[in-house]
Amino acid sequence: MGGKQLDGDSRACRVAVVTGAGGGVGRAIAIALARKGFEACLLGRDPSKLAATAAVARPFSAATEFQLDLTAKGTLQPLIEHLEGGAGRLDVLVHCAGVIQQDPIERARLTDFDLQYATNVRAPYEVTQRLLPLLMAARGQVVFINSSVALTAKRPDVGQYAATKHALKAIADSLREEVNPKGIRVLSVYLGRTATPMQEAICRQEGRAYRPETLLQPEDVASVVLHALMLPQTAEVTDISIRPMARPKGN
Repeated sequence: MGGKQLDGDSRACRVAVVTGAGGGVGRAIAIALARKGFEACLLGRDPSKLAATAAVARPFSAATEFQLDLTAKGTLQPLIEHLEGGAGRLDVLVHCAGVIQQDPIERARLTDFDLQYATNVRAPYEVTQRLLPLLMAARGQVVFINSSVALTAKRPDVGQYAATKHALKAIADSLREEVNPKGIRVLSVYLGRTATPMQEAICRQEGRAYRPETLLQPEDVASVVLHALMLPQTAEVTDISIRPMARPKGN
């Protein structure tokens, strides 16, 4: 294949930024990118989890850890300096960081809504905005890991979370129209229930058993994302919906 695929790319130092890289889907995607030879910039809040991801990634490629809170002001500066200085480029940006709080609208707290907005909407917007010049220079790619509730919110107790995921979809769709003419591809991935620590917490809250073997695996998601990134420049996948084969009733 020709064009912008990852396999066979002769560029010496390709760079990827992955948010939420300490666990779950973010960890799986970061490791998959490292296996393809990308320098992986790992963003997350928990230094021990970032170190664990980096330890797996480093036998394949360079991995740099950035312990930061994406909702805090000025937190991106160390990453910007690294990309503009040492790395010198940015080829792939993957948004995986996110939080969820489930409650009926009748009693859901606005402080929970504010946190979900700050993490799920404002943070990826700001990260994308700050890194867009580097992405444009490299004709890079952006991936938004979203949720199936961004497509339909016909479930109780997810009003706040679904609203933020609908907003994330809107950002991705509008961004695509703005940057496609500059050669940048934008992909949204809508996930069903996936075997992650977040999903384990959701199962506890819902009073159901956590059975990860019945759910999507983070490595499955990483494989799909990598295949989309490998497409030649003549093609673009804009939206992917993935769900587990075994689905509990109502999902």
